[in-house]
Amino acid sequence: MNGMDTPLALSQPKRVEIGRGAVAQVGLFAQEAARCLVIASGPTVQYVDRLGLSGHVEVVDTVPPEPDLLAFDAVLARARQVRPDLVVGIGGGSVMDVAKLVAALWDSEQSVRDVAGPNRVSGRNTRLAQVATTAGTGSEAGIRALLTDPETHSKIAVESPYLLADLAVLDPELTQSVPPAVTAATGVDAMAHCVEAFTNIRAHPLIDGYARLGIGLVGRYLSRAVADGMDTEARAGMMLASYYGGLCLGPVNTAAGHALAYPLGTRLKLPHGLANAIIFPHVLAFNEPARPEKTAEVARALGLPNGSANRLLDAAHRFCADLGLEMHLSRHGAQQSDYALWAQEAHAIRRLMDNNPRDMSVAQVADIYAAAH
Repeated sequence: MNGMDTPLALSQPKRVEIGRGAVAQVGLFAQEAARCLVIASGPTVQYVDRLGLSGHVEVVDTVPPEPDLLAFDAVLARARQVRPDLVVGIGGGSVMDVAKLVAALWDSEQSVRDVAGPNRVSGRNTRLAQVATTAGTGSEAGIRALLTDPETHSKIAVESPYLLADLAVLDPELTQSVPPAVTAATGVDAMAHCVEAFTNIRAHPLIDGYARLGIGLVGRYLSRAVADGMDTEARAGMMLASYYGGLCLGPVNTAAGHALAYPLGTRLKLPHGLANAIIFPHVLAFNEPARPEKTAEVARALGLPNGSANRLLDAAHRFCADLGLEMHLSRHGAQQSDYALWAQEAHAIRRLMDNNPRDMSVAQVADIYAAAH
């Protein structure tokens, strides 16, 4: 783990608006934009009118839950027809990731493959507003974007300060229609961002502060948001937890939990939040011997009993299951024969696996999948 004197760079959106009705700030922000491209999905296009945009507005609402390069290229082609002054992403992580890349690349000769990895985006000339409609990915806060490579079924990760939003909006009223199961899964995803950053080998005291705040908010508000979607305080608390998780991702990132979750999205087609929820208890317990004190902090914040790894695994599993999540991979169509390939793919995601506080072999990854079966 890093000490207080370890160099760290933390990037944040230039402006953050949070609270009931905050979505109205987008229209004020966009007053000087002659051409605006709004990127949404089927469930979030209903909120476009609430942005209060004027001038020429084009809406693309075809972003799928796990966008691949083909889906991105279709949106990019539309952007090149519109030539926007402002790009607005309104949705969950998939929508906001696409919006980041469109804003940076629509008037560039660089392709997604050209900019894969850290700090390869050459610049951005178009303003970007991100409006979150779920409380999970924290994409509105961060400098990363992920797309699926349809050839390899792996994630292409782009990281650059040029992907950072000029305006991030956290309006809890936009999450009130999110179903309980999705609220639960995305909430655990937000928690996983904080926990994995808090416990990994790149952990830093500055980021630990945000992680602690995020984990505490999840422990306080997630079950309330699942039980009553109209509980605005709980919804706002979860949006802030998600935002804190997004801040954790930039300088520290996640670790084995997310690496193991990715094949469940690309191969099994599970939503990202649900994939992370299924994996979360297993990796938390696996890493406990390497981070006992921090794991005990996590357990206290979530109201879990502190004890043996097995007891922790059972308690964390019950925490997620009590939110209404189906935690068995077999119930989602996974076969035991799938796990060897998925384990190899997860283990190969070194940008995340190398952050884990405890080394994890291919066989141990497969064992975790089998335990989650």
